[in-house]
Amino acid sequence: MTERRLLKQFCTARDTSERLSEQKPLVFVTASNASDPAVFIDTTVRFQEFLGFGGAFTEAAAVTLDNLPRHLQQEIMEAYFSPTNGHAYSLCRTHINSCDFALGNYAYAERAGDVDLKHFSIDRDRIALIPMIHQAIKLSGGQLKLFASPWSPPAWMKTNGMMNRGGKLKPEYRQTWAEYYVRYIEAYAEEGIPIWGLTVQNEPEAAQSWDSCLYTGEEERDFVRDYLGPTLQSAGLGSINVIIWDHNRDRMFERAKLVLDDPNAAQYVWGVGFHWYCGDHFDNVQMTHEAYPDKHLIFTEGCQEGGPHLGSWDTGERYARSIINDLNRWTEAWVDWNMVLDETGGPNHVNNLCSAPIIADTHNAKILYQSSYYYIGHFCRFIRPGACRVACAKTHDSLESTAFLNTDGTVAVVVLNRSEQAIDFLLKVQGLEAKTSIPARGIKTLLFEDC
Repeated sequence: MTERRLLKQFCTARDTSERLSEQKPLVFVTASNASDPAVFIDTTVRFQEFLGFGGAFTEAAAVTLDNLPRHLQQEIMEAYFSPTNGHAYSLCRTHINSCDFALGNYAYAERAGDVDLKHFSIDRDRIALIPMIHQAIKLSGGQLKLFASPWSPPAWMKTNGMMNRGGKLKPEYRQTWAEYYVRYIEAYAEEGIPIWGLTVQNEPEAAQSWDSCLYTGEEERDFVRDYLGPTLQSAGLGSINVIIWDHNRDRMFERAKLVLDDPNAAQYVWGVGFHWYCGDHFDNVQMTHEAYPDKHLIFTEGCQEGGPHLGSWDTGERYARSIINDLNRWTEAWVDWNMVLDETGGPNHVNNLCSAPIIADTHNAKILYQSSYYYIGHFCRFIRPGACRVACAKTHDSLESTAFLNTDGTVAVVVLNRSEQAIDFLLKVQGLEAKTSIPARGIKTLLFEDC
């Protein structure tokens, strides 16, 4: 075979009107010995299988959605979940009890001392959160996986007597708290929402001004080993995927080692989740995989902090750089934080305002797509669940890239250029090459059929 045609190429760039814009297809020719900058692909060298991309269902996102006209609600949900003209999100997150992106603190068992959870109720979630999840499941054709994370147990279970500002789970309530997860899974199942996985605790080393709860590594290990794991098993929920850490990359290896070096705890752990709020530390992701190759790695949260950052191009580039570097270090899923927030970067009950890929101007009934929406789309629209990462190497320091072989035989290559200059490069694949260019401050996805 001497030539083949790229199925499609898509581009987004700061100083152009291109936003996930389809460009003219390229034609492969026999590779030359040119020394031009290049991205090399070898689909015979394979790494991890990919699970999916997604974002988080929060009460804030759901309420923001409800504050828009119906047609704009539909547009936003299709933008994320439509498999034909949206991001086709397939793996998402939500919160157990309240988080900071809720309208206030709430728990499913508010009555102090209710150790049998007789008054457990998810009625609060039925108002806005569950309807949003139902719509997403419908749009995705029922293919959506969902994992859930607690920010805090009910206040009465904690040493500080409140859901905010850290505190710890009281030892006498460890079994009750483990049963709480079971009740949550069962309650959501009754709503037609299967729970695929759980993280043990969101950001267990941070005593935040909002909903939070502290666990040392030993405490997380012991809770998983002695309470959560056995309780899920006893309830017939042993297939639930338990994810530890759910905090920043900086200390993920340390936490993974402490928990996973205990085989009695490790047997209940599916994988390690991580965030991006404390620097890059990408090497820690690689190190965790190398030490525990049988455990899965999943990026569970990231957002641009400090308000909505309307129109910021850096935000999209931050996402793309993180996604590329995480995927190239054995990460199997990548999940954004809030999918939609209002024009303030909220609502947030402690004013911890942030950005989201879609900002809704609820006063003027407008949708504002941010750079992060388009940058995320360059991955999730083309790298599908079940895809396998393949060898991808580049020769230019200003290019960053990753590549995946999809189950339908297409190869998706994503190339990022964060420099201020356009860069011409060759895409080289098994004796063939195609010449293309990526604009300054741009991102490009190339899609072609494997041999």
